[in-house]
Parts: sequence; structure tokens; C-alpha cells
Amino acid sequence: ELVRLEQKDFTYLYEDGDMLIFMDQESYEQISIPKELIGERAAFLQDGMAVYVESHEGRPLGVQLPEHVTVEIVDTEPSIKGQTQSSSYKPSTIDNGLRILVPPYMSVGEKIVVNTGTLEYVRRAD
Repeated sequence: ELVRLEQKDFTYLYEDGDMLIFMDQESYEQISIPKELIGERAAFLQDGMAVYVESHEGRPLGVQLPEHVTVEIVDTEPSIKGQTQSSSYKPSTIDNGLRILVPPYMSVGEKIVVNTGTLEYVRRAD
């Protein structure tokens, strides 16, 4: 028997303990989803962010975040003068507390685009 999953547009509102609160963009109904359902990707949620919630018979099964989000580097090793892009990346902390690898020429305060699925640096933000 085939199972039908419903996919609807929701807006992230806020965090309430171990629960994340989302609002249906059509009915304005609010739902609570356990943070553990999203895992460490929950750190990318921002107020008002549009997401897709997959559910079965009204029970949320997963949350799909936008593929890319813009974040700011808040801590990293200093850049070395004359260092160019290479295959060796350096660890950095971004504004949501996650640690990712960025190119060696990136510095604190720069905005970057991160892939929410792989938790990897994509490019410098525009």
C-alpha cells in the first residue's frame, strides 16, 4: 500500500524548549515539532524562514530547510598574508554556533553561504 506524504509551506516562528514552532502559511495554524527531528540543522532556522514540512495524516515527519543560508563567521584562525585559495580549509565557527570548514582567506565578520544539507561552505555571500 502506498503512503501519501503531504508537503506544505510553513514559516518558522520560534523555539520553545525542545520544540520548534512553525506556522502554516495558508491556515495560520501553528504546529510544534521536536527539535531532534531536524537535528543539528535546526541551528540554521531563522525567524520567518520558509520551510516545507512533510507529514502523514497530520503527523510531521520531516522539515526541509532552504538549500542555502547566509551566515556570518564569528571565530576563525587569522588569515595569512599572501595565502590564496587552496584545498586546505580551516575550521571556523559561524553565528549559529556550528563549526564548519572555510577557505583559508576567510576572516571573522565575513558573510558566507552554507549548504544546510551537507553543512559545508558554498561561497562568499554577495
